[in-house]
Amino acid sequence: MMEKAIITVAGKGGVGKTSISAAIVRQLVKSHTGARILAIDADPAVGLATALDVEVSQTIDDIRRAITEAGAGDREKKRAKELLGEVNFRILDAMVEKDGFTFIAVGRPEAAGCYCSINAYLKEIIGMLSGQFDFVVIDGEAGIEQINRRVMEKVTHLLLVTDPSKKGTQVIQTIKKVADDLVMYRKIGVIVNRFNDASVKTYIHTGEIPVLAYIPDDEELALFDVLGKSIMALPDNSELVKGVQEALENIEIV
Repeated sequence: MMEKAIITVAGKGGVGKTSISAAIVRQLVKSHTGARILAIDADPAVGLATALDVEVSQTIDDIRRAITEAGAGDREKKRAKELLGEVNFRILDAMVEKDGFTFIAVGRPEAAGCYCSINAYLKEIIGMLSGQFDFVVIDGEAGIEQINRRVMEKVTHLLLVTDPSKKGTQVIQTIKKVADDLVMYRKIGVIVNRFNDASVKTYIHTGEIPVLAYIPDDEELALFDVLGKSIMALPDNSELVKGVQEALENIEIV
C-alpha cells in the first residue's frame, strides 16, 4: 500500500526551491502512476506555477479576501455560514488539473494577527484538501516564515534546500529549530543545490540534518527557465532530475 506524503520544500531565497519542488512533482508523477498528486504554491510570487506551466486565475487568498469583503458589513450568523459554504466550490474552481497532478496557489500571506473564523475555516479546507491526495508538494515561501503558514502545520517530510553558502546552511538549521516546535514532520533532509566544487564539501555544515543529495548547476534547466518551458519536460538525465530522484529515494518517498 502506498504511504501518503505531505512534502514541504523550504530554505532561503535564491537557492532553487521552486525548481526542486517542480522536479519533485515530476518524479512523483513518473514513479507513482495513477497517484493523486497536489502541488501547492505557497510562495506569493507564484513561481511554481511558471515552473510547471500552470496558469493561475485565482488563489486561496483571493477567495479569503472575497469572502471577507462580502461579509464585512453582515453580522448575521446565518449569512456568515452561507458565505463559508461557498468556500468549497470556490476552492474547486481555483484548482488547476494538469496531466498527472493538480495545482493550487495560496497567494500572499494573510496579515499577522488575523484569527477570524473565515481564515480558520480556510485552514481546515486546505487540510481536508490535502487529505484527498496521495502526495502533496508544498513550495514554501523563502526564509523561516513559511513554517507559520497555515498549510504547513502537518507535514510528513520536510525537505530543506541550501546552496553551499554559510548563510544558506544557517537558514536551514534555523528552519529546523522552528519546525521542531511548530511542525509535526516525520522525516527531514537537505538538498545542497548548485554544488559545483567538491573541494568545499568539507566546509558545508548542515548540523543534524542529513544531506540527501548534492546537485550541480543544470545548464538544461537554465535554458528551460529562459524559454519558459515546464520542468515536467526535463529529460531523465538532467542534473536536477537525477539529484531530486536521489533525494526522494534517500528520504524514502520513492
